[in-house]
Amino acid sequence: MAKKEVNLNRVPVAKQDPEVRARNFEEVSLGYTWDEAVEEASRCLQCPKPVCKDGCPVNVQIPEFIKALREGDMAEAARALKDKNSLPAVCGRVCPQEEQCEVACVLARKGAPVAIGRLERYVADWALNYSKDDDSVPDDVTPSGRRVAVVGAGPAGLTCAADLAKMGHEVTLFEALHTAGGVLKYGIPEFRLPKRIVQAEVDYVTSLGVAIELNNVVGRTETVDDLFEEGFDAVFLAPGAGAPMFLNIPGENLNNVYSANEFLTRVNLMKAYRFPEYDTPIRAGSRVAVVGGGNVAMDASRCALRLGAEKVYIIYRRSEHEMPAREEERENAKEEGVIFKLLTNPRKFIGDESASVRAVECYEMELGEPDASGRRRPIAKPDTAFELEIDIAIIALGTRPNPVIPSTTPGLELTREGTIATDHKTGRTSRTGVWCGGDMATGAATVISAMGAGKRAAADIDAYLRAL
Repeated sequence: MAKKEVNLNRVPVAKQDPEVRARNFEEVSLGYTWDEAVEEASRCLQCPKPVCKDGCPVNVQIPEFIKALREGDMAEAARALKDKNSLPAVCGRVCPQEEQCEVACVLARKGAPVAIGRLERYVADWALNYSKDDDSVPDDVTPSGRRVAVVGAGPAGLTCAADLAKMGHEVTLFEALHTAGGVLKYGIPEFRLPKRIVQAEVDYVTSLGVAIELNNVVGRTETVDDLFEEGFDAVFLAPGAGAPMFLNIPGENLNNVYSANEFLTRVNLMKAYRFPEYDTPIRAGSRVAVVGGGNVAMDASRCALRLGAEKVYIIYRRSEHEMPAREEERENAKEEGVIFKLLTNPRKFIGDESASVRAVECYEMELGEPDASGRRRPIAKPDTAFELEIDIAIIALGTRPNPVIPSTTPGLELTREGTIATDHKTGRTSRTGVWCGGDMATGAATVISAMGAGKRAAADIDAYLRAL
């Protein structure tokens, strides 16, 4: 029998036209149609040893859900997908599959890997829109009688809570904000991850029996010790890393210099882009400089465009090759008109008579030998200073953990970076009965890595509780 010829090119996905989408907050990617999804799913080789699974931090049953999809059994595809992943519609949109499951795909050796992320989104969206009976919710779980407090309703906390509920434990999520979702709600713009998608995933977690207490800042409203006194048998800490980092250069305290955290929170969570319908104003600006090269910098720059900016600059001290942002997000930003000022570093912000930023002084950089990160170290070139006229600056250099929980929880060991020290395989901390995962343990990282930490912690918490 002749071997089936394999298509080495993936099925493209439709997107909004750049000139149109740069002025609206609707989702950029339009996703696959049914025919496109089946065609792409048919590229999967159904390998006897599916190495794509090894690249997934939550071990999604990739070949199984793809096989069910191409056979038209959408209920089975959704069941297989959600067996390991409680937030698939989120992951299908923001997970860096190109660095994880897709890079491990056998087809990547000769052509384009299977578009696992796009297929995941298609199946997850089908489940949200059409599935009535969720087969991933076990109906034969015996309640354990144990209670777990999960602090933080972001990707790590939601994943851990969902898994523990499926194991029969009583779970309460404590969220500091007025809505659940964490960075999925406040950090990622609507055009990449619609809020209705995040809320649907949160609703799925609560359908498992997980209770959510909002507006509860653990470490201030109550402490970890208080949670144990209230009868919880274990605590999983996943509050994220919400303290912004700055450049520490002159002029950074001028008006209209934002951290990316504040800017994106105002735009996304507080719906400033719909002012005055929502009463959270934001200074949009006409000439905007965003400092940084990660996904957050791309998000902030693209939000600024949609808020009406005429020119938006990305200022990054290395070359594009070293940028940590996903290639897809960089390309989307460039298509929409964001100007990349590479090998450029700010020296100071310059204010006007009202103490508002009016310009940023920069200097050119060149790359030297690799530093501890493995990337070539940027070195300032002498006599290359120049000014960019701006009226808004957004600092997108990353975040660090807020110290409120460590400072109010005796017995928690910290790392030199201020994160909570954990066993990376289990999430256990130095405090008995306390686990930690996500950005509070690792520093700022990806959504899927946080979910993987939540899943590993849930398995270890389950084992701990059953041994009590």
